[in-house]
Amino acid sequence: MTFDEPLLSGTLIRRYKRFLADVRLDDGTEITVHCPNSGSMLGLNAPGNRVWISRSDNAKRKYPHTLELVEASQSIMIDPDGKRTAVESPATLVGVHTGRTNALVREALEAGNIPSLAGFSSLRPEVRFGEESRLDFQLKFSGIGVSKDCYIEVKSVTLRLGDTLAFPDAVTKRGQKHLHNLREAVCQGHRAVILFVLQREDGEGFRPAHEIDPEYARTLSDVIHAGVECLAMRCRVNTTGIAITAPATVTIDTL
Repeated sequence: MTFDEPLLSGTLIRRYKRFLADVRLDDGTEITVHCPNSGSMLGLNAPGNRVWISRSDNAKRKYPHTLELVEASQSIMIDPDGKRTAVESPATLVGVHTGRTNALVREALEAGNIPSLAGFSSLRPEVRFGEESRLDFQLKFSGIGVSKDCYIEVKSVTLRLGDTLAFPDAVTKRGQKHLHNLREAVCQGHRAVILFVLQREDGEGFRPAHEIDPEYARTLSDVIHAGVECLAMRCRVNTTGIAITAPATVTIDTL
């Protein structure tokens, strides 16, 4: 995925009200931008961080600019008492526009760049599952004597905890609901995948952030034992675009 236009660069002044951020552009202009990330952005939202933003020509938008990338130079450490400490780490670009994650996955699926999900015959996004839920993708696999659906839920990973990348960066009841949906898909005889997209290049692998949301970590472990597949994919991130590149290691702790 390449950005449609060159991104503007600046410095983060503050992120607030979840979906807004104030940015000082390199020419000194201060603007308010849309922050398309519902998480806490732990380790990414420190004032003074370098950021890159895109601009929309949609006249109906109140804030035409969108936060796309943050240059992070911190890893978060959380001790057994829950105290959080930011530790300096090598700078890396992080994709924070969670609305782009599904497009990244679709691009990689259609290019055959996620090996364990290659060979499908059709793809449908945003598929209804149950009466009140949707899952991000449905793949159909067909062949001689084979006809099977695969349901996929995608999560964007931006948090670095120590040497690993982790999800979530805040408690997510909605994320737990998606895991239950995937387990139900397995119970119905389908294939089901939780796919974590690591939108930063540092870190040695992926794991659930049990220090932040132990219930999500427990639920993830439970659904994996029930047959849900857990995948994590690395990304290449730069100011011209983001692309999924290769599988990452996954560690699931038993809590």
